[in-house]
Amino acid sequence: MADLQASLSGIVPFIAYFIAAIVMLLVFMKIYTIMTPHDEMALIKDNNVAASLVFSAAFVGFSLPLASAAANSVNIVDFIIWGIIACVAQLIAYQVFRRFYPKITSRIEKGEIAISTKLAAISITVGLLNAACITY
Repeated sequence: MADLQASLSGIVPFIAYFIAAIVMLLVFMKIYTIMTPHDEMALIKDNNVAASLVFSAAFVGFSLPLASAAANSVNIVDFIIWGIIACVAQLIAYQVFRRFYPKITSRIEKGEIAISTKLAAISITVGLLNAACITY
Protein backbone atom coordinates (compact mmCIF):
# COMPACT_ATOMS: atom_id res chain seq x y z
CA MET A 1 0.00 0.00 0.00
CA ALA A 2 2.88 2.36 0.75
CA ASP A 3 4.25 1.79 -2.76
CA LEU A 4 0.91 2.75 -4.28
CA GLN A 5 0.73 5.91 -2.18
CA ALA A 6 4.30 6.81 -3.13
CA SER A 7 3.52 6.28 -6.80
CA LEU A 8 0.35 8.34 -6.67
CA SER A 9 2.03 11.21 -4.81
CA GLY A 10 3.20 12.49 -8.19
CA ILE A 11 -0.28 12.64 -9.71
CA VAL A 12 -0.86 16.33 -8.93
CA PRO A 13 2.41 17.51 -10.52
CA PHE A 14 1.70 15.20 -13.48
CA ILE A 15 -1.71 16.75 -14.02
CA ALA A 16 -0.31 20.28 -13.71
CA TYR A 17 2.52 19.65 -16.18
CA PHE A 18 0.26 17.77 -18.59
CA ILE A 19 -2.40 20.49 -18.64
CA ALA A 20 0.26 23.18 -19.05
CA ALA A 21 1.82 21.21 -21.92
CA ILE A 22 -1.50 20.75 -23.71
CA VAL A 23 -2.31 24.45 -23.31
CA MET A 24 1.13 25.42 -24.66
CA LEU A 25 0.70 23.04 -27.62
CA LEU A 26 -2.67 24.56 -28.45
CA VAL A 27 -1.32 28.10 -28.13
CA PHE A 28 1.66 27.22 -30.33
CA MET A 29 -0.56 25.70 -33.01
CA LYS A 30 -2.90 28.73 -32.92
CA ILE A 31 0.02 31.15 -33.31
CA TYR A 32 1.48 28.95 -36.06
CA THR A 33 -1.80 28.95 -38.01
CA ILE A 34 -2.05 32.74 -37.64
CA MET A 35 1.54 33.16 -38.91
CA THR A 36 0.99 31.07 -42.04
CA PRO A 37 -0.80 32.80 -44.90
CA HIS A 38 -2.69 29.63 -45.86
CA ASP A 39 -5.49 27.91 -43.97
CA GLU A 40 -3.99 24.61 -42.79
CA MET A 41 -7.28 23.18 -41.56
CA ALA A 42 -9.07 23.85 -44.86
CA LEU A 43 -6.18 22.37 -46.84
CA ILE A 44 -6.07 19.29 -44.63
CA LYS A 45 -9.85 18.87 -44.94
CA ASP A 46 -9.33 18.97 -48.72
CA ASN A 47 -6.85 16.08 -48.34
CA ASN A 48 -3.76 18.18 -49.01
CA VAL A 49 -0.97 15.86 -47.84
CA ALA A 50 1.67 18.59 -48.09
CA ALA A 51 -0.22 20.82 -45.65
CA SER A 52 -0.85 17.91 -43.29
CA LEU A 53 2.83 16.95 -43.35
CA VAL A 54 4.04 20.46 -42.53
CA PHE A 55 1.40 21.04 -39.86
CA SER A 56 2.07 17.68 -38.19
CA ALA A 57 5.83 18.26 -38.23
CA ALA A 58 5.40 21.69 -36.64
CA PHE A 59 3.35 20.02 -33.90
CA VAL A 60 5.98 17.31 -33.35
CA GLY A 61 8.83 19.83 -33.66
CA PHE A 62 7.41 21.86 -30.80
CA SER A 63 6.47 18.80 -28.73
CA LEU A 64 10.11 17.66 -28.56
CA PRO A 65 11.50 20.69 -26.69
CA LEU A 66 8.33 20.86 -24.63
CA ALA A 67 8.93 17.29 -23.47
CA SER A 68 12.54 18.15 -22.68
CA ALA A 69 11.44 21.20 -20.70
CA ALA A 70 8.99 19.07 -18.72
CA ALA A 71 11.66 16.48 -17.96
CA ASN A 72 14.30 19.00 -16.95
CA SER A 73 12.39 21.81 -15.27
CA VAL A 74 12.68 22.42 -11.56
CA ASN A 75 9.04 23.50 -11.19
CA ILE A 76 5.96 24.34 -13.24
CA VAL A 77 6.97 28.00 -13.69
CA ASP A 78 10.37 26.94 -15.03
CA PHE A 79 8.58 24.55 -17.39
CA ILE A 80 6.28 27.26 -18.72
CA ILE A 81 9.17 29.70 -19.20
CA TRP A 82 11.18 27.15 -21.20
CA GLY A 83 8.04 26.17 -23.10
CA ILE A 84 7.62 29.79 -24.18
CA ILE A 85 11.28 30.00 -25.19
CA ALA A 86 10.90 26.78 -27.22
CA CYS A 87 7.78 28.18 -28.88
CA VAL A 88 9.57 31.35 -29.93
CA ALA A 89 12.53 29.38 -31.30
CA GLN A 90 10.25 27.15 -33.39
CA LEU A 91 8.29 30.11 -34.77
CA ILE A 92 11.50 31.96 -35.65
CA ALA A 93 12.75 28.88 -37.52
CA TYR A 94 9.55 28.88 -39.58
CA GLN A 95 9.91 32.59 -40.38
CA VAL A 96 13.54 32.12 -41.45
CA PHE A 97 12.50 29.26 -43.74
CA ARG A 98 9.78 31.46 -45.29
CA ARG A 99 12.39 34.11 -46.10
CA PHE A 100 14.45 31.58 -48.07
CA TYR A 101 11.38 30.10 -49.78
CA PRO A 102 8.99 32.99 -50.41
CA LYS A 103 6.65 30.83 -52.52
CA ILE A 104 6.28 28.18 -49.81
CA THR A 105 2.60 28.98 -49.22
CA SER A 106 1.53 28.57 -52.83
CA ARG A 107 3.63 25.41 -53.11
CA ILE A 108 1.99 23.88 -50.03
CA GLU A 109 -1.42 24.89 -51.34
CA LYS A 110 -0.59 23.08 -54.60
CA GLY A 111 0.30 20.00 -52.56
CA GLU A 112 4.01 19.92 -53.40
CA ILE A 113 5.52 17.21 -51.22
CA ALA A 114 9.24 17.90 -51.76
CA ILE A 115 9.24 21.42 -50.30
CA SER A 116 6.78 20.37 -47.60
CA THR A 117 9.06 17.52 -46.57
CA LYS A 118 11.97 19.95 -46.33
CA LEU A 119 9.99 22.31 -44.08
CA ALA A 120 8.80 19.33 -42.02
CA ALA A 121 12.37 18.11 -41.57
CA ILE A 122 13.51 21.58 -40.53
CA SER A 123 10.69 21.83 -37.97
CA ILE A 124 11.62 18.50 -36.43
CA THR A 125 15.38 19.18 -36.59
CA VAL A 126 15.01 22.55 -34.90
CA GLY A 127 12.77 20.87 -32.34
CA LEU A 128 15.43 18.25 -31.60
CA LEU A 129 18.15 20.87 -31.23
CA ASN A 130 15.82 23.01 -29.18
CA ALA A 131 15.10 20.02 -26.91
CA ALA A 132 18.78 19.23 -26.47
CA CYS A 133 19.51 22.80 -25.49
CA ILE A 134 16.87 22.67 -22.74
CA THR A 135 18.83 20.08 -20.79
CA TYR A 136 20.60 21.73 -17.89
